[in-house]
Amino acid sequence: MLSREDALRLLKQYLKNDKLIKHCLAVGAIMRAVARELGEDENLWELVGLLHDIDYEIVGKDLSRHGLVSAELLEGKLPDNALHAIKAHNELTGVNADTKLALALRASDHASGLIIATALVMPHKRLEEVRLESLLRKFKQKDFARNIKRERILSCEKIGLSLDKFLLLALEALQNIHGDLGL
Repeated sequence: MLSREDALRLLKQYLKNDKLIKHCLAVGAIMRAVARELGEDENLWELVGLLHDIDYEIVGKDLSRHGLVSAELLEGKLPDNALHAIKAHNELTGVNADTKLALALRASDHASGLIIATALVMPHKRLEEVRLESLLRKFKQKDFARNIKRERILSCEKIGLSLDKFLLLALEALQNIHGDLGL
């Protein structure tokens, strides 16, 4: 299995867009926190979060391939359950998110967007300003961050985490890496 350093090298090899790299760092941090909470393999779950979008610039507008190409690139570098989760994080692939790892990735992918969007509307645009109450309010506001699929965030309930608990774990994970995210 890859080391975190190897994963970061791969991330920077395939992604040139700094916002995408930061998104992957955010999802990796959330996945690590969720794994810790659930007693799962923190290193593996973080790698899945870090690498889930490495094909984004390769597939371009053909999002039906997004996740499938990532899994091809990572074949032999991550176990099959990790590759399955990466394929399943995008509904357009037709791969079912039917494991804890896949469901956690779906939830974490969109939770990162909700948390970062919330931080960006704070007075100083800092993650330290975001509170769980703000996230829950923004979660309910359908006109806020419209591209964030709330039902995907609610996948957290299928892995045994309430929305409140999941968002708090995700928020704390991002606050811990605020320097890497520039927030």
